[in-house]
Amino acid sequence: MLRRQARLRREYVYRKTQENKLRTIQENKQTIKKSLDENRRIPSQLAEKAIDIQKTIGWDDEGGEGATTNVDDEYKWAGVEDPKIIVTTARDPSSKLKEFAKEVKLLFPNSQRINRGHYDIKQLVEACRANSVTDLVIISEHRGTPVGLIVCHLPYGPTAYFSLFNVIMRHDIPEVGTMSEAFPHLIFQNFSSKLGNRVQNILKYLFPVPKEDSKRIVTFINDDDFISFRHHVYEKGEGKEIKLKEVGPRMEMKIYQILQGTIENTATADVEWVHRPYMNTAKKRKFLSDEI
Repeated sequence: MLRRQARLRREYVYRKTQENKLRTIQENKQTIKKSLDENRRIPSQLAEKAIDIQKTIGWDDEGGEGATTNVDDEYKWAGVEDPKIIVTTARDPSSKLKEFAKEVKLLFPNSQRINRGHYDIKQLVEACRANSVTDLVIISEHRGTPVGLIVCHLPYGPTAYFSLFNVIMRHDIPEVGTMSEAFPHLIFQNFSSKLGNRVQNILKYLFPVPKEDSKRIVTFINDDDFISFRHHVYEKGEGKEIKLKEVGPRMEMKIYQILQGTIENTATADVEWVHRPYMNTAKKRKFLSDEI
């Protein structure tokens, strides 16, 4: 079993390496083509290879929509098989964090919550792989307040790190509705950039495909790179009237890191994207959307 996992991991890393090489070649072709079309100087780092690259440009076309990437490999069974999720916490959780973990478990269909105990991250990931778990969700806290959410997709990654703000649990919401266990419809708003699409896919594939008559709605709305999470059920009233009822929990999320690997390999995994301190000065720049 361990040999098979190691072999599959090597094959996956090899495919990613080949994809990066092909992407670099394509970017060089586009740079030279743009320089020739606009009658501009070719960048010095491409000057020696420019003639050879220019000979191959004519063979390229506008296709490529069917080309697969490592992202396709990560979620190749999405929509075919329902996700299987394990929800756990950091070590020595408070009673409030345990309660929040129970509510998060209810959010995801086909999920299970386990007590962290003294298990380390490597043991958790190995146990999840052995039981065909697709995602591991780990919640952390600071002085009893949930502040962090890690989503690790198995078996190869990615691993997304979110900060949590303004967490309001179900019992704190007035006139809270009953939690439905139906597969929810998902609403994503303002995830228009490349990074936004990536974050949307990481969150989207935590949920199975819903039935048309499902009356449960989970909403992720991006506003200035803060993701507002809301959870509702609805009932049809008279005529076209729709009665919406919040069932909680409610929170704001902010992505701060994405790794191309699983959580136990953070020291060696490639960093796909990370929010650096100097990025805070770019007030007008938004990472999850193309809006200015």
